[in-house]
Amino acid sequence: MFGQREPALNDKRTAGPDMENALLIGLSRQMAMTREMATIANNLANMNTTAYKSEAMLFEQYMMPNASEDSKDKQITFVQDFGQHRNMRDGAIQTTANPFDVAIAGEGFFRVQAETGVLYTRNGHFNLDAEGQLVTSTGAPVLTDAGAPIRFAQDETGITIARDGTISTDQGQRGKLAVVSFENPQAMLNVGNTMLDTDQPEIAVENTRLVQGALEGSNVQPIVEMTNMIEVSRSYASAQKLIDQADQMRRQAIQELGTAA
Repeated sequence: MFGQREPALNDKRTAGPDMENALLIGLSRQMAMTREMATIANNLANMNTTAYKSEAMLFEQYMMPNASEDSKDKQITFVQDFGQHRNMRDGAIQTTANPFDVAIAGEGFFRVQAETGVLYTRNGHFNLDAEGQLVTSTGAPVLTDAGAPIRFAQDETGITIARDGTISTDQGQRGKLAVVSFENPQAMLNVGNTMLDTDQPEIAVENTRLVQGALEGSNVQPIVEMTNMIEVSRSYASAQKLIDQADQMRRQAIQELGTAA
């Protein structure tokens, strides 16, 4: 992406534009690397967050839009980050002592009722609020497949959650946890606290099982992220070297042209 023709310092028609292009190319690369470094840092910060899915930047080559056949800029390309890719690979299942913890093994998301509407999460760290309602760690009610919250009486015992999400107690069934999926999980918007939002229609989930008394861990791989961080740092330094060289060439060109004048 950085391969450009070396500008001729004694050519007044080409020295300036080529050096400016080198500066812009290097700057575009550095801006992209800064955002990628922020993504990697966010992954590392969430390596212990329940059900967190790691993300990675997506890059593409950006061509000069107004270049013509006679324009030198027709071969100039820049670095452009156009989005993020969410790694939907399952995290490791970790056993807990909480009977209200539920892990999803396979695809799908729990439905929860937030103040802004229905949101989705794979974080199954649930508990009971003061009213005996099953809620997330942020207090959002967990919904059944019928769209209703789940409540337990104070004297209910023997709470079990089957692999299909059916909740039972010593007093009978209390509903079935809603687990849904979407055609394009990558398009889901991260709204914080492992919650996702989307306007896509829900799809019924098949071949997915729930595990009571367990949580899905983060799928972040620290060694991979640290390796990526080193590579990004090196790439950033390489872009800085290109910018420094272009700036030095421009200074030399200005000095030589001024002396010649």
